[in-house]
Amino acid sequence: MKLVDLIEETERRLTQAQVHFGHGTDNARDEAVWLVLHALGLPLDSDLDDAVVGDQLVSPENQAKAESLLQRRISTHKPLAYLTGQAWLQGIPFYVDERTIVPRSLIAEAIADGSIDPWLAADTHRVLDLCTGNGSLAVLAAMAWPEISVDAVDISADALAVARINVDEHGLSERIRLIESDGFTKCQGAYDLILCNPPYVNQNSMDALPAEFRAEPSLALAGGADGMDFIRNMLAAAPRYLSKSGVLVLEIGNEREHFEAAFPDLQPVWIDTSAGGDQVLLLAPQ
Repeated sequence: MKLVDLIEETERRLTQAQVHFGHGTDNARDEAVWLVLHALGLPLDSDLDDAVVGDQLVSPENQAKAESLLQRRISTHKPLAYLTGQAWLQGIPFYVDERTIVPRSLIAEAIADGSIDPWLAADTHRVLDLCTGNGSLAVLAAMAWPEISVDAVDISADALAVARINVDEHGLSERIRLIESDGFTKCQGAYDLILCNPPYVNQNSMDALPAEFRAEPSLALAGGADGMDFIRNMLAAAPRYLSKSGVLVLEIGNEREHFEAAFPDLQPVWIDTSAGGDQVLLLAPQ
């Protein structure tokens, strides 16, 4: 069987199995490419339009490897990132397992495309990544702004163990400090920039989540009845941890209506992302 044929067959079976996407891919084709290339040990950026690559024959042994991974994906409905142990964010690879959610924060786009840069001061040096999970935003921030240091905070010791792997893998242990803390409890401000991708999914949405999302730690997803439980406490305390010119970048997903109902007096700046202009916001001194 040719490589392209194996990918097409994998795509067909993923579609037929009605697995859910959203953890690195958003469609069956891209998931099939990722699954097959990983199983075969081929680079994920392989040019399948190149006949030399796409038409190469896959040995029965390698077909069996792809089949095994496909069966696990279909039977468990776990995100493929958990089965491969790797996720990519803005082209950067990160280790991931079931101790953290699969990294997919839209804040990563704002870091990479420079959307946050105009709000940073010349003396911006201290950054807080609150609810760091596997540490991906902390790593991306340290890469984007070489002059900063980052405190990466999470309530979950398990998540921080995963973050440690990623911080060390990217050689950033001298610039990223991992802190186990319930919100700001063990943080020492003031910070020039706070990044926060908190648990914000409202209860009705939590109840309707596909199996792939239910495989992730609910602690990192569930935000209470309206999704704002953590955010209320965080925004109330944030001014005490921000420098005079400091800004806060917050991801709220599809919860804008709930956010505006909870905080009618705030005047956020909404940041455009690939998911639209109402999922990531910035709060600056008034």
